[in-house]
Amino acid sequence: MEPLVVAVVGPTAVGKSDLGLAVARALGGEVVNADSMQLYRGMDVGTAKLTDAEQGDVVHHVLDVWDVTDEANVADYQHMARAAFAAARLRGARPVLVGGSGLYVRAALDRLEFPGTDPAVRRRLEAELAADGPAALHRRLAEVDPTAATTILPSNGRRLVRALEVVELTGRPFTASLPEHVYEVPAVQVGLTLPRPELDARIAHRVDVMWERGLVDEVRRLVEAGLREGRTASRALGYAQVLRHLAGEWTEEQARDETVRATRRFARRQESWFRRDPRVEWLDAADPDLVGRALVEIARVSDLHRS
Repeated sequence: MEPLVVAVVGPTAVGKSDLGLAVARALGGEVVNADSMQLYRGMDVGTAKLTDAEQGDVVHHVLDVWDVTDEANVADYQHMARAAFAAARLRGARPVLVGGSGLYVRAALDRLEFPGTDPAVRRRLEAELAADGPAALHRRLAEVDPTAATTILPSNGRRLVRALEVVELTGRPFTASLPEHVYEVPAVQVGLTLPRPELDARIAHRVDVMWERGLVDEVRRLVEAGLREGRTASRALGYAQVLRHLAGEWTEEQARDETVRATRRFARRQESWFRRDPRVEWLDAADPDLVGRALVEIARVSDLHRS
């Protein structure tokens, strides 16, 4: 029986990348990315993507695969993640899935199929998005699928369009297209959590570091690569705010402050998403023996799976 895939999940800035690296080193593993924005080439500072030096001797998969003009595609990600699991296993390595994009984690691990699309419905909803803005679509989604509305940012027009499209085509809530929590790829999920004030402080610090490391300059470079035309990448946290600054709508300080506020809101949605999954084993991210406790949980769940 193959060892379980290990997944390290939780909200942004909680410490997933560091724990994922430590677990991979301890278990002879390779990291598979589950952060949707880290799939984009050039989006490094604003996504807190580990540098080559930080990755060190640990192989990382599914990073830097899309141009900023490409639209995110969860079905494509599912194929890439599972291919990465297989590649790691062929080398005798333990796959370690690391990231906070909840739908991407489920796509990698679960029996998750994707409802079809209808170009006419999609065009109509996109026209409504352009005319009325995402807030109007979010209000409509809250009426027909309150659960989905709590997990999708009111500013995320692309996901709002997709959710409303699925509701219209299937006659069921968008969340009904997500199956029960059943693994297609057997795994053990370790979730990291922190008290809200501490996580909020970490988020503010992370945004400060992003600015110090040159997020504004990174966004300027990506504009030349077509970032404004990217329907997914242009809406990423930090990038969307800096784009508004570069367009003259906000001062740099306003963009920075709004990045902090938006990231805090997003972190609450991430934790809410993962809390609904009863399979996640939650650990205190501030535990001084975090790595040791994570390895104990991984071993415990793995033993239960074997029995």
